[in-house]
Amino acid sequence: MADVALASKTSAYATLSIRRGEGSTAFWFVAPAGILMALLLFGPVLAVFVFAATDWQFGAPTFRFIGFGNFVELATDRVFWMALSNTLTYVLVVVTACIAFGLCVAILIEASPRLRTFYRAAHFLPVMTTIVAMAISWEMLFHPSIGLINQALGAVGVAPKNWLRDESTALWALCLIGIWQNLGFAMVLFAAGLKAIPRDLYEAGDIDGADGATDRLFTITLPLLGPVMMFVLIVVSIRALQVFETVQILTKGGPNKASEVLLRHLYVESFEFLRTGYGAGVTIVYLLIVVGFTLIQARTLEKRIHYS
Repeated sequence: MADVALASKTSAYATLSIRRGEGSTAFWFVAPAGILMALLLFGPVLAVFVFAATDWQFGAPTFRFIGFGNFVELATDRVFWMALSNTLTYVLVVVTACIAFGLCVAILIEASPRLRTFYRAAHFLPVMTTIVAMAISWEMLFHPSIGLINQALGAVGVAPKNWLRDESTALWALCLIGIWQNLGFAMVLFAAGLKAIPRDLYEAGDIDGADGATDRLFTITLPLLGPVMMFVLIVVSIRALQVFETVQILTKGGPNKASEVLLRHLYVESFEFLRTGYGAGVTIVYLLIVVGFTLIQARTLEKRIHYS
């Protein structure tokens, strides 16, 4: 018995030694990629936090640490608060419209097999369009005198407006462009989610009395689209928070900062005014908003999602 126990212990130690050797080998194989990934992902973030605690100006040979001075200045910066308000308004409008209209378009396309591929491609085309070219096209559409939008409104007796130069309409014009740009992305994801729903469930719903379109939508379609809905909400929100090019090209944050957004404010402070330390402070606030927004959405929706 003692010999059996000794042999068993020896075998266990040998197995443990082999596993440790394999683990050590695996670690050394993975370590270079892990270190490189850490430098690429966490290095810039760490640098931003360091710069945010300084008064460094881009290109200056020296700087000094000022602690939370940049954040104190942020709290009293009128332009920052306008940019934050405009960004949140933009995200709320674009995300809500993209989810609502994207789901409706996906349902309508999947309901009819005729030209289904064409409609999917047509609605997804704005997602693949070059943003600069798209912005220039929209600038022509919004032109105060020869733009197609004002021409169409003038045909029904509505006075033309300078959409991109009016404080009351500039942000809403950008929201319309954002909806147009992201609608196809939401539509394609919803269409994929609709195809994954088994047809048997709709047949069972008909037997149980859920034979109307509204009943099927709220009892079968929407609950089973929960995971897709969460993914679309998070991704479209992040895409909306990243708005920069259209603002920079069409309005440059004007008029009177009525369409200023966080990313452009960050860019202006960092690379036009060369206040890199202050720009890093804006970057940290922006990162916290993106991460917080994503976590809140994920935690809130996760409790209401039904996985098939």
